[in-house]
Amino acid sequence: MDITFLSYSKFFPFDYKHATRNTQLVIVILIQDKILVSLDVIEEQFLCNLNACKGACCWEGDSGAPLEEEELAVLDNIYDTIKPYLRPEGIKAIEEQGKYVFIEEGTLKEFSTPLVDNAACAYMTIDKKGIAKCGIDEAFRDGKVDFQKPISCHLYPIRVTEYGDVDAVNYERWDICSAACTAGKKAKLPVYKFVKEPLIRKYGEAMYKELEMVAEDWKNGKLS
Repeated sequence: MDITFLSYSKFFPFDYKHATRNTQLVIVILIQDKILVSLDVIEEQFLCNLNACKGACCWEGDSGAPLEEEELAVLDNIYDTIKPYLRPEGIKAIEEQGKYVFIEEGTLKEFSTPLVDNAACAYMTIDKKGIAKCGIDEAFRDGKVDFQKPISCHLYPIRVTEYGDVDAVNYERWDICSAACTAGKKAKLPVYKFVKEPLIRKYGEAMYKELEMVAEDWKNGKLS
């Protein structure tokens, strides 16, 4: 698939092949010479509406939350602390499968959180309103651990795919998030602003400031 790269200062053509569900021409933004941000991240709008979806992303899908390699040791180290926050079925799944599992399906090779009966994330909890929450995040908010949650969860609806030294940052569309799309349009909240905190957590302040400048210039028609 041909992809046109946009740097902050100029457009330039480039061919980049990778597996994707999209077959159309995609415009992406090159940040810091190593991060490719899909234009959708700037143009689309999103705001989680947990009262509508009940946190369905915690139990829908074919696998658990993708994990970065450095997060594996973190889960090993904090498990005993976060265990009291987890559901009995989640604890059972973790003790049977491990604190993380390795998935190898075709070209997909990654670690992820284990699932309960091939459905909910083992680290998922349910609050009094029936809304899915993350047991790790609850422990973090209580000051028990300094790890908030897997970065893939924190970044959602953004998904990051690594291609060598380059990260592709894409907006993932999912029908279970339709209420979030509606709420985002009402609030006029771009995806990149919705995920400001996790983007800074992963890439730092400088990356976000550069993305913010590009987004503003794109909005004002300075890049065309």
